Amino acid sequence: MALETSAETPAPLRQISQLLDGYIGRLGLVWVEAEIAQLTRRQGMCFLKLRDLEAKISIDATCHVSVLDVSPVPVTEGSRVVAHAKPSFYAPRGSLSLDLREIRPQGEGELLAQLERRKQLLAAEGLFDPRLKKRLPVLPRGIGLITGKNSAAERDILQNARLRWPEVRFVVRHALVQGNDSARDVMRALHELSTDDTVDLIVIARGGGSVEDLLPFSDEGLIRAVFACPTPVVSAIGHEPDTPLLDLVADLRASTPTDAAKRIVPDVHEELVGVAAMRERATLAVRAMLEREVRGLAAIRSRPVLASPATLVDAQQSVIHESRDRARRSLGHRLERAGDEIGHHLARVRALSPLATLERGYSVAQLTDGTVITSISQVAVDTDITLRVTDGSIGLRTLTVSPSSKKALHG
Repeated sequence: MALETSAETPAPLRQISQLLDGYIGRLGLVWVEAEIAQLTRRQGMCFLKLRDLEAKISIDATCHVSVLDVSPVPVTEGSRVVAHAKPSFYAPRGSLSLDLREIRPQGEGELLAQLERRKQLLAAEGLFDPRLKKRLPVLPRGIGLITGKNSAAERDILQNARLRWPEVRFVVRHALVQGNDSARDVMRALHELSTDDTVDLIVIARGGGSVEDLLPFSDEGLIRAVFACPTPVVSAIGHEPDTPLLDLVADLRASTPTDAAKRIVPDVHEELVGVAAMRERATLAVRAMLEREVRGLAAIRSRPVLASPATLVDAQQSVIHESRDRARRSLGHRLERAGDEIGHHLARVRALSPLATLERGYSVAQLTDGTVITSISQVAVDTDITLRVTDGSIGLRTLTVSPSSKKALHG
């Protein structure tokens, strides 16, 4: 019911505040479209000022920091958002504010949120893995260039690349670089160049633009085509702040088309300077090696053994002569000792031989068959015997045989 008041019966201000609080509380949760004019974070809370997109109307709002943190893209001052909020009226100060429960970026922010979700999905599949990047050739035989017809990006790349390496060869394929058919047209040109055996590198270039203009270069189909391309791909889309998904899947990201021209071919002047420096270093290294070897040979030649090679032979010859003399002396001593031993043995043998006994006046009596007579029992009277002496033998015949007395023998 409407509050009835008059100049005579006015309503207290507190009553008006209570009524306003009740009216606003019954409004419930609402979706609000606005622009963030101010944003302050303090002790886990965010304090915002929302401004209408057309009228000069603003209202305070608060939320927990988690409400902003869950947003797929950063929410900052100037962002256009749609917020799910509950209006509230603070009676003591008579101020109206919004308690934000959810914030969704709109316009460019919504596009960025979609790109972020697509980026996360493709990254989860490994399409942006740095380990899968292909190495660019040092000096490609042919470079495929996909860009807009008569575009500044095409001129920048061709001119700067040829200034660096005049003999570089380009295979240019013009394609739409903006609009709904752009991604399909770029994929067609990419397929043509990837099947050309003379093309070792492909560059996709465009001269920058807004987020909406660069959307074709974040198309999922194009991203997958670049990932599957067997030829290394360089992305040269836009300027330094522009980051379409093509930059992430390409084997090399160039910040600008001019930067791409500097990175796909070497500078011939720098290479010539490098070759000259390497030649000079190689010459110095060879000279130093030769000088070191010459000094080494001189040091070796100065050694006594090489200055007079016969010295070593003479020294060894002296050693051999000394060894020979020692061997001769040793052998002579051994022969002398052996001769003395033989003489001693010979004298001993001679002293014990029967011949020596015969020389002392003894003789050996033998029968005619050579049997030595040692007893009278072997001989009878008229027996022929042979008597052997030192210088011969004597034939005898026994006349008598008589035994001898033991006493006479042992006398």
